[in-house]
Amino acid sequence: MNHIPLLPHAVPVFLQALALSLGLIVAIGAQNAFVLRQGLRREHVASVVAFCAVADALLIAAGVLGMAQALGRSPGLARALALAGALFLAAYAWQALRRARQPQRLQAAADVLGQGTRRAAVLAQAAAFTLLNPHVYLDTVLLVGSIGAQQPAALRGWFIAGASAGSLLWFTALGFGARWLAPWFARPRAWQWLDGLIGITMALLAALLLRHALG
Repeated sequence: MNHIPLLPHAVPVFLQALALSLGLIVAIGAQNAFVLRQGLRREHVASVVAFCAVADALLIAAGVLGMAQALGRSPGLARALALAGALFLAAYAWQALRRARQPQRLQAAADVLGQGTRRAAVLAQAAAFTLLNPHVYLDTVLLVGSIGAQQPAALRGWFIAGASAGSLLWFTALGFGARWLAPWFARPRAWQWLDGLIGITMALLAALLLRHALG
């Protein structure tokens, strides 16, 4: 019974985290190109998608829960990180809108790995693309973690679920929809529209976070 009143607040938190996760993860990069390439090859796609999604979920949960514990002892630090997060999102929005003015494309060569590559070798590459990228820790642990930690304790699980769902949806679409998505991603105009949408979304999230910090 006590969970029913939380639902009207939980849904916006879930959707905010979902939009934040998608905005950060949908970009031209080595990890996305690797997942797309595996999808084109139809080789260990489920394992690669699961690894990337689970890794993101664990990092997000660690960031939110760890940050929540640290910020609970320092309200001033919580406000400072909220302001820093708002500035970061605003800068990210500006960069996305600037990219929207420049043609780009996602290359996914299908011949980087040999035919019949073992699952262990593929997952090792997925781990390298995921865990050796410093931006993944900045995005999931620091940025998403600090924003999620601003939520009330009862809603942090919904925030983690929303952010994790964003990663799962993206990697699933990229891996299993590679045959249909690859031609679309190869068109610079598609990325311009996508970057424009990401820029607007991130600007709105920055404004919400700034209002939360100042409030």
